[in-house]
Amino acid sequence: MTSQPRLVAVTVVHRVRRGYFHDTAIDKQPVEGPVRVTVNGLAGDRRLDPHHGGADRAVYAYAAEDASWWAAQLGRAIPAGLFGENLRTEDLDVSGAAIGEQWRVGTALLEVRMPRNPCQNLSMRIGIDHFHTRFNTTGLVGAMLKVREPGVVSAGDPITIVRRPGHGVRVCDLATGPDAAQMRRLLESGIPLASTVRAKAHRIVRRSAAAA
Repeated sequence: MTSQPRLVAVTVVHRVRRGYFHDTAIDKQPVEGPVRVTVNGLAGDRRLDPHHGGADRAVYAYAAEDASWWAAQLGRAIPAGLFGENLRTEDLDVSGAAIGEQWRVGTALLEVRMPRNPCQNLSMRIGIDHFHTRFNTTGLVGAMLKVREPGVVSAGDPITIVRRPGHGVRVCDLATGPDAAQMRRLLESGIPLASTVRAKAHRIVRRSAAAA
């Protein structure tokens, strides 16, 4: 990426919709002006499913470039918020970000924690059966972020990568099936990991050792 990454849109829940198992807040729409970011996420946003929330999933980011790829694949526009993201970025490889990578967005400091793990609600939102499975297999899933420093973000804000760990394990790697070597590097990197990511890494390493 040669251009300064920036925030294209900030989106929060527009209305609660009926989901596959229960109501969902996946219907996000862009908002204008500054939006406060706390450790729990964006002001005005909601998480109705506890599996979709928590500190390690406080904010969901998706790249405009990946959205454009999907637009070409599906033959339809993918406006900001359609995939349920809070932040639509430009010139930032979100799905290719390293686990533990940190970004300064506005006055907030955000950390890449894990890939988005889509469920049937995404398929209902898009109107395509099993789309969430197809979405996941591409690796273009976007990143779930932890708020390291609360602050304020606005559409148009520059995004600065302030830390990029050297282990080489990316969001898309975790989404599509990492190997044991990648997981060993992640565990040995010394960076703090989300509990679910750490458990997955240990599980893959143990399985590889047992098969050896």
